[in-house]
Amino acid sequence: MLNWLWGLMIIIGVSYGIVTGNAEAVSNASIDGAKDAVTMSITMLGIMAMWTGVMEIAKESGLMDRMTKGLYPVLHFLFPAIPKGHKVNEYIAANIIANILGLGWAATPMGLKAMKELADLQREKLRRQNAPAKWYRMASDEMCTFLVINISSLQVIPVSMIAYRSQYGSVNPVAIVVPGLIATAVSTLVGMIICKLMSHQSKSS
Repeated sequence: MLNWLWGLMIIIGVSYGIVTGNAEAVSNASIDGAKDAVTMSITMLGIMAMWTGVMEIAKESGLMDRMTKGLYPVLHFLFPAIPKGHKVNEYIAANIIANILGLGWAATPMGLKAMKELADLQREKLRRQNAPAKWYRMASDEMCTFLVINISSLQVIPVSMIAYRSQYGSVNPVAIVVPGLIATAVSTLVGMIICKLMSHQSKSS
């Protein structure tokens, strides 16, 4: 669906440029955009490699396990149905930590693994309950909560945004840190409150 949407937007943009006599501007914008994309990719490659390496070192040294245990009270509050010691806790903790550091691309693999494990837990729960087949296509409260938290993603150090601002010539790239922290803290808090209210409402209905 997204491929069709992007394709439609490109066709409309190019067609509009040709109709309005701005075909040359469209061509120049395409070339400049491609050049900026390559430059940005090279810039982000080094930053991504460094922080991904840091995450791997933290995992191999056991720091990730200790951080997961430290986050367990929070994880248990947010995801009460997840059994203690289940491996999904580690995936969720790694995802949250990566998002806090502003490493969205590093958080994605852990997020996908966490969502798969949450889906498996949900299917296992539904099998025990002999639930109707249509329920298997529904997301659990834990899956919805994880998705909301992942999207809102509290960020203490927005590494990606700092890199983007630096790439495009910002005088003070780190000026985004405090506003970003406030905005993501508020969005995460609101998301958590709404998830808890909706979960309580669904269980009571």
